[in-house]
Amino acid sequence: MMKEREINIKLEDMILNYEKCIKACQQCLIDCQNCLVQMLGKESINDCPKCCLLCIDACSICIKFMIAYGPLTKEYCLLCAQICEWCAEQCEQHDHEHCKVCAASCLTCAKECREMAA
Repeated sequence: MMKEREINIKLEDMILNYEKCIKACQQCLIDCQNCLVQMLGKESINDCPKCCLLCIDACSICIKFMIAYGPLTKEYCLLCAQICEWCAEQCEQHDHEHCKVCAASCLTCAKECREMAA
């Protein structure tokens, strides 16, 4: 019985260590989804909103790996950071407020993911 409790405590500690990164990924996912929806029917000079679609998937997978404490969590965090940085570059080129919010959220997520991957 004690072993099960110890395992649960360790799992909770691991999730707490990931909490900042999970929250950043969640916010990025939300802001990318909003940007994607707001860009529907608008012309784009670059890969926005395509980058938002891919960033949503990257953040979702990264969250799942952190929660499960998966064996490749650091690698997924690094990949998510790279995708978020690319998405931020794309969205920063637009004057839309939702693109600016998305870019800022992507940069925050990338920072947290890089710290998690270190």
